[in-house]
Amino acid sequence: MKKILIANRGEIAIRIIKSCKLLGYKSVAVYSDADKNAKHVKRADEAFHIGPSKSQESYLNADKIIKVAMEAKVDAIHPGFGFLSENDQFAQKVIDNQIIWIGPKPETIRSMGNKDVARDLALKSNVPICPGLNEIDKLSKQHLKTECEKIGFPILVKSSAGGGGIGMNIVSNYEDLEKAIEKTSTLAKKAFGDGSIFLEKFITNARHIEIQVFGFGKKGSVHLFERDCSMQRRYQKIIEESPAPKISRDTIDNMALSAIKLASYVNYQGAGTVEFIYDMDEQKYYFLEMNTRIQVEHPVTELVTNNDLISMQINFAFNRKIKFLNQEKISSYGHAIECRVYAEDPEKNFLPSPGKISKMIFPDPPNGIRLDWGFEENEEISFYYDPMIGKIISHDLVREDAIDKLIAYLKKIQIKGIKTNIPFLISLLQDKNFQEGNHNTKYIENNLNLLISNIAPNNNLENLNSVDPKKIKISETDKLGIMRKESRSLDNGEKMKVVFFD
Repeated sequence: MKKILIANRGEIAIRIIKSCKLLGYKSVAVYSDADKNAKHVKRADEAFHIGPSKSQESYLNADKIIKVAMEAKVDAIHPGFGFLSENDQFAQKVIDNQIIWIGPKPETIRSMGNKDVARDLALKSNVPICPGLNEIDKLSKQHLKTECEKIGFPILVKSSAGGGGIGMNIVSNYEDLEKAIEKTSTLAKKAFGDGSIFLEKFITNARHIEIQVFGFGKKGSVHLFERDCSMQRRYQKIIEESPAPKISRDTIDNMALSAIKLASYVNYQGAGTVEFIYDMDEQKYYFLEMNTRIQVEHPVTELVTNNDLISMQINFAFNRKIKFLNQEKISSYGHAIECRVYAEDPEKNFLPSPGKISKMIFPDPPNGIRLDWGFEENEEISFYYDPMIGKIISHDLVREDAIDKLIAYLKKIQIKGIKTNIPFLISLLQDKNFQEGNHNTKYIENNLNLLISNIAPNNNLENLNSVDPKKIKISETDKLGIMRKESRSLDNGEKMKVVFFD
């Protein structure tokens, strides 16, 4: 029986294990010190320790993972998303050791990983790109100023090698540009080892739309429709859905054709995602980037197209025949929406909430609800890794019903021992503007206080009736809280009374 090593952890590792079992392959998990009792370790057929808790010494240690793969005599490696999934050097090492790499060619990863190169490839494949400027370090200050005026402010300063919103700064005038360039370059060098940056026009009223593609190398590519990923916080996606609300099908169809053009131009192999920014005011779309891996939000596509993307990746990598090649055979049905659940406290500026899950109760998922979950009760949520603990996806005939179904299920979940963003997700899903499709990529940022205030009271709190009164201790104090009043002047000259408690 063939073996697949999963170079990842958490819910995506468990998701890949499921497809391995479905296809009749053995799964091999890897784990760090922090993950020795993790769910993905228990679910896999075999598991190997790869180092300390720090990701640099374990999940990002390419040599260690290759060593384990050789020891376990695996046939292939699936990188999932994050960690080494878009590391072309790791992909090449896998191939050099006669192990099947479940992903695109290393050179494709390398090309698309550099945003300067990716923009150039998009341009060559006749895909519209956002007005911008590459290689700015070669320009004089005057030339740079002239070019920026052509683009128009606000301008987005972006890392060429960046990802996940890291290394991005918005500037509204030329005076702030130099400082933003220096800041972005320094951060990018620390995060990615590459300080090169480029400039791009910032679309103020934008939607983030991505097209799922699957490439067959020189035989061309197909698309599996779109995902709207506009509900973001700090450039991190929180809610994803398909079809995209309030964007014409003609526009989406053109995006999909553009995605196929780019994927076909680079002879793309396997699953990938072409991301676009859509200008709601101008009703124009522009190429953003291409992710050369499976996406976090891939279940949305799986539910509306009824295709198993992970299994497709594996089958293609092993040269098995994919059940379709013609675009005409792929269709979209109903509406799917996904929310990402994080171990974080929304009411404390989304501070991560590591710790042990003391209690976790999920009701039986009704028809149309899917759980991609990475942790079990009594398992430790480590501060070493991304705080996402799972995803919940809803599918129904129409968007409104899919949203209602998701809200109803989220309200029934009980998780104790850690804080989660579930109350915030419910607030987002219940928001009138979101429900009507009147949102953009800045909606959460611009309405954060309101969304936080709409969180249902006492959500995720322990039941006070369960507290043992014998364990309650009342302490005496000689400090008396005294209320005092002061007056302060506002900018308009008006007096305002302020109440303090000492």
